[in-house]
Amino acid sequence: MTSPEDLRRRQLMVITRRLIIFAASALIAIALILGLGFAWQQRVMLSWLTFGCGLLGGFVSIQQRLRKIDNQELALLTESWFTILVIPVFGAIFAEVLYILFLSGLLQGHMFPSFYIPPFDEVPTVGNVIAFLRETCPKSGADLAKLMFWSFVAGFSERFVPQIVSKISSKAEGHDEVA
Repeated sequence: MTSPEDLRRRQLMVITRRLIIFAASALIAIALILGLGFAWQQRVMLSWLTFGCGLLGGFVSIQQRLRKIDNQELALLTESWFTILVIPVFGAIFAEVLYILFLSGLLQGHMFPSFYIPPFDEVPTVGNVIAFLRETCPKSGADLAKLMFWSFVAGFSERFVPQIVSKISSKAEGHDEVA
């Protein structure tokens, strides 16, 4: 007969193995996409880089929390591949939202990355949008590192980006009342 501790240990091993497989597969796929983008266009596609950092943050987060998860939730994670992927995928999405917040200037300061963004004409054109997508980049190596760090944090801390979005929308709602 299997003891509850042995069952828990086996479930943790199954989940950890799946997390490693998913994380490795995702990182290989993103590295290929980044490599192809660089080889083809001589540039790094920042949205894929932020997506990958957020995904990795989500994988690390779920791995860190496994020991604290109760037996029922652990059994659910063991039975469902999809349930294991939800947290890292949300982390990657949150990293993309954070990247948009940085680019928009809604979130800025010395702790956050600064970007070179090509200027738009007074009446924006398709060329402006294409230039924005192709030429926008961190202003320095330190800014690139900040972008990668915050993207990882967005994936690791599942409440970080939703709290920022909530604060910004609260400020916007308050601003509308004053106007």
